[in-house]
Amino acid sequence: MPEIVTLLHSFAPYLNGTTLRQMARVILAILTMSGRVTMLGISRWTEKGGSYRTVQRLYNTVLPWAILHWAFFKTELHQPDDVYILAGDECVVPKSGKHTHGLDRFFSSLYGKPIPGLAFFALSVVNTRERRSYPVQVEQLLGAECGKAAATQSKPKKREKSKAKRTVGRPKGSKNKDKTQVTLTPELQVIQNMVRKQLLIFNGVVSPAYLVLDGHFGNNNALQMTLQCGLDMISKLRCDSALYFLYDGPQKKYGPRRKYGDKIDYDHIPERYLQASEEEDGIRTDYYQATMLNKSFAQLLNVVIIVKTKLKTDARAHVILFSSDLNLSYEKLVDYYRLRFQIEFNFRDAKQYWGLDDFMNVKKIPVTNAANLALFMVNVAQRLLADFRQHHPDAGVLDLKAFFRGHKYVSATLELLPEKPEPILLEHIYDQITTLGSIHRANRAHASP
Repeated sequence: MPEIVTLLHSFAPYLNGTTLRQMARVILAILTMSGRVTMLGISRWTEKGGSYRTVQRLYNTVLPWAILHWAFFKTELHQPDDVYILAGDECVVPKSGKHTHGLDRFFSSLYGKPIPGLAFFALSVVNTRERRSYPVQVEQLLGAECGKAAATQSKPKKREKSKAKRTVGRPKGSKNKDKTQVTLTPELQVIQNMVRKQLLIFNGVVSPAYLVLDGHFGNNNALQMTLQCGLDMISKLRCDSALYFLYDGPQKKYGPRRKYGDKIDYDHIPERYLQASEEEDGIRTDYYQATMLNKSFAQLLNVVIIVKTKLKTDARAHVILFSSDLNLSYEKLVDYYRLRFQIEFNFRDAKQYWGLDDFMNVKKIPVTNAANLALFMVNVAQRLLADFRQHHPDAGVLDLKAFFRGHKYVSATLELLPEKPEPILLEHIYDQITTLGSIHRANRAHASP
């Protein structure tokens, strides 16, 4: 297993020696510790030279996290020959109290309702071959400020009631609106700044062609935001979206050309758009693909409709995916959108193992550091597991933490002995103790010497 300091050698140009040593101690403590990942908990598990004040100083240091995430990914996780896409999603962390920076009510999909907490938006690089997500940037979303700004911008002015009866049809002199010119919401402005910043950091080393977002961003504003960043977008539309086929009939000799054809009927989609069909466990899945129009969007959309039919009862359900890339095949469009869910596994691990749910910081800088550190530990764990699984293919995060915890126990015990055991016996001790508390290596703890 590589030393933690060795893993952080790419940070040397961006951090001073003291901060680098503090971070190495904190990361090793988080890998070793059990219980809640708080500053006090971390300080109890640090090696020599660590204390609560040391941990506190690190958490109150302004760190260039976007650069650090990228430096670690580039040196330890990047595969030059693989294809990458960029994925983004929001994570809501429940918090109590009144003074935590950014505390507000945010909708949580886990609870199914708005809850008091903090919201973070994360960008991840997804390796399409390994099918894994690696967080590269995290920003806190300030719900109260964004909400007030949005309310101020969108609040219409009161108009006096006109006594004149409004005529039917389009008002005389009105002009077509350019749907590519949109006013971005504060949330989209934050995301756009993050994407542009990340593309500058990539500097061509990674060249993602797509930004994959969930159904919350299935609208024209989010699409224009993505196109302004130089990327194509993949997202999901509402299941009742009004989509239109392209009109291919005769045109009038004079006047504007007709572009909207028939409106789609999701229960009777024309067979010519069927791309593939498969059956499993009594459910048939049909994949339809077409270039379509929506009156809310400025561009043509590459639409893939996935229809699932329960053969026994004929019950139907469908999902609508879309992309701004009209040449993207339906297989890749569906596959890339599925890969977006890998970022949810990052959030799960960060909450369950690395302290995203546990931190008790209240000020802006410590909150930012706590969230970024938790998601950075996701990448560290994936790098360590890549080596660990060479000898233990089924090992997971709990096995990795058990290994580091057992290693710490043995190292602390050996310091109390007047003489170290023989190398063969020492190796056997490490091998036995580091399996305590593990799941996929537990059977080795009871093996005969």
